[in-house]
Amino acid sequence: MINHKSSLILIIDFGSQYTQLIARRVRDSGVYSIVKSNNILVEQIIKINPNGIILSGGPESVGSKKKINLSKEIFDLNIPILGICYGMQLIAHHFKGKVNTSSKREFGHSNFIIQGKSKLFSNLGKTKNLNVWMSHSDKVIKLPKNFVTIGCSDNSKISAITNEKLKIYGLQFHPEVTHTNFGKNIIDNFLFGICLCKKSWTTKNIISDSIKNIKN
Repeated sequence: MINHKSSLILIIDFGSQYTQLIARRVRDSGVYSIVKSNNILVEQIIKINPNGIILSGGPESVGSKKKINLSKEIFDLNIPILGICYGMQLIAHHFKGKVNTSSKREFGHSNFIIQGKSKLFSNLGKTKNLNVWMSHSDKVIKLPKNFVTIGCSDNSKISAITNEKLKIYGLQFHPEVTHTNFGKNIIDNFLFGICLCKKSWTTKNIISDSIKNIKN
């Protein structure tokens, strides 16, 4: 393992237009993030030694023969995982839930209702209804084993899931975009409340990286 002094979040990319934005949001919160392709090997993840993993959204369907998959062993690394959109559907599919094409494709604002309690939605005060940004054609219609629903939307009874014991979470909406209410709070809950990250990424790091890129 790499014994990096600072906290680190690994973002696995499935082709979402928002992948780089997820990385930006994590860094804006003071935690370093790196983006890797979905064909990353488990051995590489172990070497990176991240505090947490975020699975991005993407245009594919888990029901397609050409679906973009992920090494199953990643779910056995005991590293907190947050799946966003396609990432959530991958989690549901892996743990034997059921994902189907929705009769209504969602793209845009949607009303999301928090259900039950989860660390992912802590520190939101008494807020239970969020205006969130959706962008998907598929949806989870059957919970995977040992998971619970922690949120629903106008179009889906299962819009957020969790297995708190495994520290695995899924969101159908995009917390990284500014259109989602409390999106930063949700990301921060994952970073600091679940992954136990420490703030170590500053503007100085950003400037230093920019200078290195220019020189290279």
